[in-house]
Amino acid sequence: MFQGSMVALATPMTTSGDVDKPALEALVAFHLNNNTDAIVAMGTTGESATFSHKEHREVVKMIISLVAGKIPVIAGTGSNSTSEALALTQAAKIDGADAVLLVTPYYNKPPQEGLYQHHKKIAEQVDIPQVLYNVPGRTSIDMLPETVERLSLLENIVGIKEATGDLDRAKEILDRCGKDFDLITGDDATAMEFILLGGVGDISVTANVAPALMHKMCKAALEGDRKLAEELNAKVELLNSKLFVESNPIPVKWLLHKMGYGSNAMRLPLVPLNEQYHSDVSMAADAAGIEIV
Repeated sequence: MFQGSMVALATPMTTSGDVDKPALEALVAFHLNNNTDAIVAMGTTGESATFSHKEHREVVKMIISLVAGKIPVIAGTGSNSTSEALALTQAAKIDGADAVLLVTPYYNKPPQEGLYQHHKKIAEQVDIPQVLYNVPGRTSIDMLPETVERLSLLENIVGIKEATGDLDRAKEILDRCGKDFDLITGDDATAMEFILLGGVGDISVTANVAPALMHKMCKAALEGDRKLAEELNAKVELLNSKLFVESNPIPVKWLLHKMGYGSNAMRLPLVPLNEQYHSDVSMAADAAGIEIV
């Protein structure tokens, strides 16, 4: 249902902490002009954890309006509260999102049966394509392949963003769920190999700042052109590392600011990139051909 380079969009903010609407409009236009294949709104990179439900919905609606049907918009609607995730998912459907991305419930650490029942309830109650999101490094809970297989049998659950970076895990999910279930990576560093293995795309942090390169790399990998994919991937390899010198989205927000897309503002408890890392991120941007000021 989805493929290619799908940007996990950062949310530009003013220094007072409000959404910088002109910068967001410019950022969406940047992606439309550079062939980004889909936009994920209000995911981790969008700082969704610090947004109220009202603000969350406003940003999703704004992005849907700006995109105007040109590419899919996937709304982040996950929560560690099933009722909250259900409400956000219902809102995304009403507001016109093409799909939703549902992170595994964090902090309360449900067992596998709890994960299954959580996603089953939302799938049964909201008729919208739903993508699972497994990122145990952030949530402290790992959705196992057998649970993914059970959930893949539910009509509305169309894929998974598997962000462990474990290619053996990706292969197991593919074997269990088949090619009709979208296997998407959330790990830029292994995205090329993941797609060559049989994945359909990458929900990418790097694509925020290098959308054209990530689109071309994902396209080459989808077409099985390893040589071209490797050449393109080499240009973003340093970015894939340096954009995580501090917690995402701290480095990518700093780089977007240097590219002219809004201020370097973050909402607490996140803070702007430590000065000691500025040269590292600048060097990675230069390697990818990104001009900064």
